[in-house]
Order: sequence, then structure tokens, then C-alpha cells
Amino acid sequence: MSAQLPPWRPVAGGLELALKVIPGARRAGLAGLEPTAAGGQALKLKVQAPPEDGRANAAVLAFLAAALALPKGAVTLVEGERDRRKRVRLAGDPTALAARLAALVASC
Repeated sequence: MSAQLPPWRPVAGGLELALKVIPGARRAGLAGLEPTAAGGQALKLKVQAPPEDGRANAAVLAFLAAALALPKGAVTLVEGERDRRKRVRLAGDPTALAARLAALVASC
């Protein structure tokens, strides 16, 4: 059995994180990992905000900034503005960010 790749990858100046967002949830939080069609994984994230007027996207970015102790400006949406599947860029040291994400994933 081969190990699956984590849902993040290094990019210039940080990491990109693959997400599957579940808007309108009762509780916000991580809901584990989900396989992707490309053979990787995506981090499942529940947010309470509805998918209207960008509120769910804003909730995703705020949740990740708080959970990873990053400034709000260090978390940006790269792809998936109107889709449940999203890519988010995290600015900072890729090694430190990967360690924080690994700890966050292990806690869910």
C-alpha cells in the first residue's frame, strides 16, 4: 500500500493547500481527508457560512488563518471561488507551514 501525498504542496513563498469545503455546516472544523481524482488528497473543511456572496470563502480563509496562526493576509484563495473544491495559498516558510498543517490534520 503506497502512502498518499499530503493535501499541500510547496510553491514559491509558501504552500498551496487543496480543500473540499462543506458550507452551511452546523459546526465549523476539519472533517478529515478525501481522495482526489488525481490520486492526491484534499483536506475537508466545514464552515457555517452559506455559499452566498463569498461568505463561505471568507470563512474558509479566516478559519485557516486562525488555525495556523497566520495573519489573514497570508491566506489567499487561488482557485475555486464558486466551487466546493478550492486551492488556497499560505504565505510563509513552507517547512514550518507543512509542520503546522500536519499537526492540524493529525488532530482531526
